[in-house]
Amino acid sequence: MTIEPEELVPQLPNPRDLQPYPTVMSLVYEGHTDIVRSISIEPKGQYIVSGSDDLTIKVWEVSTARCVRTIPAGGVVRCVSWCPNQALCLIAVAADRKVLLINPGVGDQLTVSKTDTLLKEAPPQDFTVKAAVQWEEEISEDLWDSGIRIIINHFKEVRQVTWHGRGDYFSTVMPEGLNRSVLIHQLSKRRSQIPFNKSKGLVQCVLFHPIRPIFFVATQRNVRVYDLVKQELIKKLLSNAKWISSMAIHHGGDNILVGTYDRKMLWFDLDLSTKPYQTLLLHGTAVRAVAYHKRYPLFASGSDDRSVIVCHGMVYNDLLQNPLIVPLKRLNYHKPMNDFGVLDLLFHPTQPWVFSSGGDCTIRLYT
Repeated sequence: MTIEPEELVPQLPNPRDLQPYPTVMSLVYEGHTDIVRSISIEPKGQYIVSGSDDLTIKVWEVSTARCVRTIPAGGVVRCVSWCPNQALCLIAVAADRKVLLINPGVGDQLTVSKTDTLLKEAPPQDFTVKAAVQWEEEISEDLWDSGIRIIINHFKEVRQVTWHGRGDYFSTVMPEGLNRSVLIHQLSKRRSQIPFNKSKGLVQCVLFHPIRPIFFVATQRNVRVYDLVKQELIKKLLSNAKWISSMAIHHGGDNILVGTYDRKMLWFDLDLSTKPYQTLLLHGTAVRAVAYHKRYPLFASGSDDRSVIVCHGMVYNDLLQNPLIVPLKRLNYHKPMNDFGVLDLLFHPTQPWVFSSGGDCTIRLYT
């Protein structure tokens, strides 16, 4: 029996049959004077916010690349995250040891004024974790005019802030905080909780499950999956990587994507195994950001090699059928500057477009 080498290679569909997906760079958002570490998009996809080492955040109009607002953050901005609740106009910003809750004042003016009214109604404070965080609501006039509504002071540098899908709870990560590295805050009650008493290693990033009360915590080498209601560990995903950089979850909630500093992108099927369903080695250097699209079967990764790679990732409703993964397009437009390539990326909520931010002080849109 003779087997041809071609027969051993899985037959992947032609990328042309998998359109639409981003193929060209359309817009460049210029204005920052230092590396742009983080970007986040407004739930309707009309505005995008960016945070930079130039100590500012900027709000841009997506369709025109016009900078609408520049807000000083008072420190190096590590992470920005737009509140997913469409009834609010709110951005959480991690800058040094503070998390700023900012109303950028863009979009529907009714939503903007409603957000301010909601944030002025302060409930009685809960002092359970006063040693770790302090909510500061007495904002000076200058800060209020710039858009800052609440400041949450942490005891170590905050690297990440991420919202729960409903937009009331959000989590912050302080990698140097030991057993207090991860905090979960509730906006409506202005309170903070420490979900874990013991330190399980250096926490890199965290994620809320889009549907169920499940919480993902990525340490250097593994991803721990917790049940927030029962407050117990469900499973531990083994990455077999040296250092995890980033994490994203599919909108269905059963697949997660993990980027690593040793060039890998790992796709985990949570129903299948605690080991990666597929390991993709598409980049030449560290993978810094990964993202899924909310509507289209697309995912992407950004790396220090300055490229964004867009892939097709079809998740089937039939549980017996494994996800189909096809690399589609390499987008290499960021300029070489200070050894950084792509630092963050995200998809547009409704269009098959992807944004990336980089070490060349720009944000780029690919359509």
